[in-house]
Amino acid sequence: MGERYNIHSQLEHLQSKYIGTGHADTTKFEWLVNQHRDSLSSFIAHHDMLNFFAVAENESKARIRFNLIERMLSPCGPPPEKSEE
Repeated sequence: MGERYNIHSQLEHLQSKYIGTGHADTTKFEWLVNQHRDSLSSFIAHHDMLNFFAVAENESKARIRFNLIERMLSPCGPPPEKSEE
């Protein structure tokens, strides 16, 4: 029983430390936003991916980086309206 509590407390610690791990009250929209932002930041950090996008879109690397950073602001559009229950 003690091991189970320890694992649960470790999970709570990770969820409080890292936003992307989610928690029990994470909505589908929040989870998707985290996934999209993680992907976009990975594309920016991996220069080979950035080069690939630049060649594929016939744009400069700086313009591609700027567009990806702009998309990180609202990657999934506006949040859905919360229903009052």
